[in-house]
Amino acid sequence: MTQSLKIGVNGAAGRMGRRVVALVHEENGLEVGAALEYSASPHLGADAGELAGVGHIGVPVTSELGERVDAVIDFSLPAGLVAIAKLCGERAIPLVAATTGLSAAQRDQVLSASHTAPLLLAPNMSIAVNLTMKLAREAARVLKGVSSGVDVEVIERHHRFKEDAPSGTALKFGQIIADEMGQTEHVHGRHGQPGRRPQSEIGYHALRTGDNVGEHTIVFGMMGETIDLTVRGHTRDSYAHGALIAARYLCEQEPGLYTIEEALGL
Repeated sequence: MTQSLKIGVNGAAGRMGRRVVALVHEENGLEVGAALEYSASPHLGADAGELAGVGHIGVPVTSELGERVDAVIDFSLPAGLVAIAKLCGERAIPLVAATTGLSAAQRDQVLSASHTAPLLLAPNMSIAVNLTMKLAREAARVLKGVSSGVDVEVIERHHRFKEDAPSGTALKFGQIIADEMGQTEHVHGRHGQPGRRPQSEIGYHALRTGDNVGEHTIVFGMMGETIDLTVRGHTRDSYAHGALIAARYLCEQEPGLYTIEEALGL
């Protein structure tokens, strides 16, 4: 009988962390090996399964990683990701990093783990989102030759609790498109009298409403016609499922930096 992979969840008491705990617990071949939170978390000592709504699983929420796990999935905050990346690098533990809002310095600190451990750092783990990114890249490649020019805008919606804006996913969409079409300016919202819109920019617009788990629309506007690419998450499970696929993938890899596209077969 094949032994189950033990998955550590960093940020286990958060909205995403709880769903990861639940889905790891329910999926064949996986088990929750550790549930991690920051040292002042009010949830320390609580059973991770009970927090996640799947009943007692015998894994308490702790602030330190004790037992060996086969991989760690991180949905925490930038400081939490930096800390777990350092630990995973030291112990050669595969790390799926899904936290967004990193500074340039924090990103460099996280990436250093890839020297000694398999690391996958991505702003979005959803299969649908990453497929839409592939479609956006193809659209940008084709449309860059339109003689009248193409205006690109990225509109994103998330829940009221999200701390960074625009979302990491929105910025990734912009990066993908700019790589193909050559835009050099990234504008976050508009007000006052900004003047005529240059085609050298990509505009980002962040909406924060209720409990929206994530929605992105990429607008390619031309003279006489428009293309909208829209992807909507209905539950957080879409992100959690992708993270589980990524964890399984990393467990079979050597130390290095990997992409979510590779893990999802895109």
